[in-house]
Amino acid sequence: MEELKILRQAILNEVEGWQFYDLAAQRAEDASVKDAFTQLAREERQHEAWLRKMYGQLAAKQTVALAEMEIVEVLSPQIFRRATIGAESGSLEISVYKIGILMEMASGIFYKNAAEAATTPAVKKLLLQLAEWEDVHLESLQKTYDLLREEWWDKQGFSPA
Repeated sequence: MEELKILRQAILNEVEGWQFYDLAAQRAEDASVKDAFTQLAREERQHEAWLRKMYGQLAAKQTVALAEMEIVEVLSPQIFRRATIGAESGSLEISVYKIGILMEMASGIFYKNAAEAATTPAVKKLLLQLAEWEDVHLESLQKTYDLLREEWWDKQGFSPA
């Protein structure tokens, strides 16, 4: 079944995401950056759990129920605000934010395309909710990256032309 293949890939995407953010948190020197990446890793793990549950239901030919997955409204996690990022962020943090941006962008595109291919309403709904969530992460990461990039340029003694 095509949806099982989609869900398998989605699970792998989320595992890759939480492992990346977990590693980034371990390497971050700034406590607020560490907290931000830890929160992202936690959210990616939750996404993985929802997808695994749905995969199990679909594979067992059970009724696929989104309601029991306790999905909350997609809101900005508010973890990437000027007040929560360190003033001393360096090249590693900037690089991690950029990679996070690329991952979230790819995830959002994957979930939107997967939702178009899905035929089970609950699967389609979960995939669309995950796409929306990834877009929220993307926007937050991009705002923080932009701030850190400007800060980094300033520390290097140059600004963009």
